[in-house]
Amino acid sequence: MRPTKRLIALGLTSVLLAACGHKDKDAPLAFVPADTPYVLANLDVLDDDTRNAMIAQLNTQLPAQVLQMKAAADQLTAKGNAEGARLINALAAELDGKTIEQVAKNDGFDLKGRTAFFGLGLSPVARVELADPTAFEGLVGRIETAYGQKLETATVGGQSYRHVTPKDSGVQLILAVVGKQAVGTLLPADAGEPLVRQALGLDRPAKNIQDDGRLDDLAKEKGYKPYAVGQVDMVRLLPLIAGGKDPLFTSLLKHKAVAEATANGEPAPAAAPEVPASCQTDAARIASRVPSMSFGYTRLDAKHQDQRFDIALADDVTKAFSGLKVELPGLGQNADAPFDVSIALPMEQLRTFWTAQADAVAAKPFTCPSLTDLNDGFAKVGSTMQQAAIPPFGDIRGLRIVLDSFKAADPAAATQVPTFSGRIVIGTRNPAGLVALGQTVLGGVNLKLANDGKPAALPQNLTAMVGQPAWAAMSDIALAIGFGQGEDARLGDALKASTGDAGRSARMHLTGDMYRTWIDLMSEKAEAYAEATAASAAAADGTDADPEKEGAAAAQRSKLQFQTMRAQADRIVSVSAEAHVDDKGMVITGQSELK
Repeated sequence: MRPTKRLIALGLTSVLLAACGHKDKDAPLAFVPADTPYVLANLDVLDDDTRNAMIAQLNTQLPAQVLQMKAAADQLTAKGNAEGARLINALAAELDGKTIEQVAKNDGFDLKGRTAFFGLGLSPVARVELADPTAFEGLVGRIETAYGQKLETATVGGQSYRHVTPKDSGVQLILAVVGKQAVGTLLPADAGEPLVRQALGLDRPAKNIQDDGRLDDLAKEKGYKPYAVGQVDMVRLLPLIAGGKDPLFTSLLKHKAVAEATANGEPAPAAAPEVPASCQTDAARIASRVPSMSFGYTRLDAKHQDQRFDIALADDVTKAFSGLKVELPGLGQNADAPFDVSIALPMEQLRTFWTAQADAVAAKPFTCPSLTDLNDGFAKVGSTMQQAAIPPFGDIRGLRIVLDSFKAADPAAATQVPTFSGRIVIGTRNPAGLVALGQTVLGGVNLKLANDGKPAALPQNLTAMVGQPAWAAMSDIALAIGFGQGEDARLGDALKASTGDAGRSARMHLTGDMYRTWIDLMSEKAEAYAEATAASAAAADGTDADPEKEGAAAAQRSKLQFQTMRAQADRIVSVSAEAHVDDKGMVITGQSELK
């Protein structure tokens, strides 16, 4: 009996394992073709604590965003676009005075649901799980009322859907509730039944991205959390754009050709113009240089939002920079000042690399008509790189800028100069040459510096423009300049800070307090600029628009935009980022700490 029992136990175990590994055949990802050129989806849902914290953050920002939407609607009304204004006002009404939880309940969305945004070829498709399909239908009805007309309805394969073709667009927007999912897609205006069926999920892809595990494997490889993982496959995307065969691209191309013919008084073409075969070749060539991009969260909880963005690069690019150690003091350490940014600028290696790229394009130019401008662009890059070889610019290795304090100028002061303290570090193979050039440009300033890191005060005639004392110090690999009280004591340590490790490209750190200070400074100037620009445009366009009224409306829109930014900044403790090149490409990571 024992062998029989073992067989039964083995069978039961296999069934249980299969059940555990079963994937939901109706999950949004099950409708995504395995060969999609782009996709963004959640592989799992957020835990309750993190979701509640993020909703609380969105709730603080919602009032300012509603005001922005209303201001945008007013702007459309002023321009005569009444339909667009009604539509935006309808969306604003769905949010006005409500929390995210109330919005989700009223409109039928499931805050614990799964979503997927992907390309059916180039056509974008979104699938969102609903908690209440009837409530979502009510939302669509309210939008229809605001739009001023009912969307057209149609049925395919027993599935009803709404659709609208905006005037002079060449595309149609389709909305449907399929099961317990909302589906939205943008298809050619003349899309046939097979394409509509695929977009709505009535005809499933032969292979889907959920079953092939592509996003799961990507998340494991890159360390992405399963909450929002995205990928853009350039090897698939660019040839679709350049091939001229994708239905959406063909429709847009035909629509453009018809519009141009009509404007010129010529007969409208019966079909989209042919795309030269060279475009497919050139697109594949570009895709081989940047094969793919991906992104996702690496940490996501109530107080942290850490992200990673990967750009795959060709082998010659990674080999040129992945092992390069840039001697810029500060590039190799975590930044911690209120504002601290370090950027590697290894001019010698950059010049060699970009000169080689320019030579390659010159030897084999792009021949696709829409890409021939790249030939001139690369020629200019090659010329610029030759000029960049001239000392002292050709000796530069990088730049670091640090701000320890920053205060906007006092409006009552005689001179409108902000008060700040900080330092600039320039990595270079020839610090003394850089100092000599600076002295010559500044009219023969006599500044004696040794490469011992000891600070020397800059002459008063140089510091008068910033209204505070300044010093300079030098080492064998860098020149440092400090501005503001006490910065002279920091220059020595700045020059001794650790240099970049292999492949390091950049570092950045910004505190929430510094960010809010900048928002306040920018908001005043942005409001004044928006008001002046809008008033000037209204006065010059020859219409009956009131310049003063248009300027005031523009200033109000700018003010509301900065209110939203302040609401976001109020929760930030700090934001950090770094970039490096490894053997697969460039990796950019960001870390946000929240209150």
